[in-house]
Amino acid sequence: MNTVILREINNETMAEMGRIIRNGGLVSFPTETVYGLGANACDDTAVQSIYAAKGRPSDNPLIVHIADVADIGTVAREVPENAKKILEKFAPGPITVILKKQPYISNTVTAGLDTVAIRIPSHPIARALIRAAGVPIAAPSSNLSGKPSPTKAEHVIHDMNGRIDAIICGGESNIGVESTIVDMTAERPTVLRPGGITLEDLRTVCPDVAADSHILQSVAEGEQPKCPGMKYKHYAPDADVTVVEGSRESTEKKISELVAKAKADGKKVGVLAMSDIDFGADLKLSSGKNNKEFANRLFDALREFDNQKISVVYAQFCIQDGYGLAVKNRLYKSAGNKIIYTGD
Repeated sequence: MNTVILREINNETMAEMGRIIRNGGLVSFPTETVYGLGANACDDTAVQSIYAAKGRPSDNPLIVHIADVADIGTVAREVPENAKKILEKFAPGPITVILKKQPYISNTVTAGLDTVAIRIPSHPIARALIRAAGVPIAAPSSNLSGKPSPTKAEHVIHDMNGRIDAIICGGESNIGVESTIVDMTAERPTVLRPGGITLEDLRTVCPDVAADSHILQSVAEGEQPKCPGMKYKHYAPDADVTVVEGSRESTEKKISELVAKAKADGKKVGVLAMSDIDFGADLKLSSGKNNKEFANRLFDALREFDNQKISVVYAQFCIQDGYGLAVKNRLYKSAGNKIIYTGD
């Protein structure tokens, strides 16, 4: 397949991208979180093409994107009062709500569930594409299944060139991790995936929001995930990733020991660190001074380790703050839950 790489964005080119979506094609587009891989959410064959292009398991549901909060009734049958409060406060933005779906939304989108995950992105290109298409757009992240999500057009080109119809180049995503997903069909609103809106943020408008037990632990084999990211290994580079979690001092000591041992074994070692010390690694990348910066840099860093042929990565996690749950969720998934706790 010849993939169009769109760098000149104007009304005419966006109208053409909308036609591709409307006619059953696949278009990658930027959002404020990560790049999405979009198809017509009402076209079962088009949605199946997303799974084929990514190599994504068919029981892993997708998120449906709409341009405006006012359009939510075109995708959902009912919108509870708490969902209205959350959307009023945080949408458009990095928030996804799970609601009962309209019957014409493809069952392939929802992996057979009667619920659908809905998001209204704030990125102007994403919203322009949805409006140009004239249909709701189903879109997971625009990467090969299991690999780090793309936060730059070059990441998408690496993974998807030749697999999809078009890639819209729109700069770097400014958040860097996917949206927060809240199940509004549960007995109480429940965060299934943490992201750009923190649990603390949500509780300012909906105090009884809970956190699902699978945020840091995948659902069991044979269990149906209610949203993306709950079941399979995700965000994983080719390198073998281990998370080292604890205080700054204890994680610095442990990572230094692990790096020395791995290098003695002849491995090429990378460190993703909040600390300024060297660690003695072949490649050290800074994850920033807080978890908001960590989230923004994480996926790009994991891809850079692969670019540099790093075989082992140690990721330092030593600060607990509002974004910490989102960062831990991605780190734990990328490491396949290989975590070393330093005990403090």
